[in-house]
Amino acid sequence: MKLDDRNSLKLLGTDRINNLDNANDRNSLKLLGNISSVESMGLADGPGIRYVVFLQGCQLRCQYCHNPETWNLDGGRETITPHDLIRRIERYKSYFGKSGGVTFSGGEPLLQPKFLLECLSLCREKGINTVLDTAGVGISPRDEIEKILSLCDLVILDIKAVREEDYKNLTGQPMSRFKNFLSICQEKGVKLWLRQVIVPGLNDNEENIKELAHFIKPLKNVERVELLPYKNLGEIKYKTLGIKYRLEGLENMDEEKCRCLETLLKELIEKI
Repeated sequence: MKLDDRNSLKLLGTDRINNLDNANDRNSLKLLGNISSVESMGLADGPGIRYVVFLQGCQLRCQYCHNPETWNLDGGRETITPHDLIRRIERYKSYFGKSGGVTFSGGEPLLQPKFLLECLSLCREKGINTVLDTAGVGISPRDEIEKILSLCDLVILDIKAVREEDYKNLTGQPMSRFKNFLSICQEKGVKLWLRQVIVPGLNDNEENIKELAHFIKPLKNVERVELLPYKNLGEIKYKTLGIKYRLEGLENMDEEKCRCLETLLKELIEKI
């Protein structure tokens, strides 16, 4: 897939977002979602076997992002209606069992809130378990976020960093929308899995783990905490797209060290 380099490097503008929302409102029967890719038998994106839908669009520019092709909201490999997508997902329902279902990931799925909301509603009607895999950085007003969360059985939330300065340095965005999303999750009692990517030389140290433990400890309804080792899988994509990769040449995170840091994190959460 080829992206316009200028569009891939800039954030979505307010006018672009407003126009998209108004278009959806005017023509809800023709509501379309922009899909980057799908995985029909995912095992790492929530409980059980899951159909994973990677929605297009992301306003964060994480240093370690390995999917830059998902940034541009106008990109993607396919546009589809919610009904057509759910019909496709239903073909795999027999594989889901009692714990599996569908996971909406990205990119950032909250950047297509109306499409996401309709898909979640249809899944609820069909009895399909739903997971939202997100960084919590969307464009929706509070009431729309609440509606989305009311239809999610679980939220997998990516904690980029816990300090404002670190968050801004890592993602290029302020932390306010993430904090607001997490606050709503807490108020609504949403079940959470929390994740953080551990990057060599960036956050693979005990100081970060201690700060993360203090951040997580007071949170309610946290069912799982995971640290994910950084992998340089996306470097070749940046070269293909003509985008500078800020972590060029960085080796993969040592998986054993990452496991030790995760053990330390869990121990600290218990002790605090």
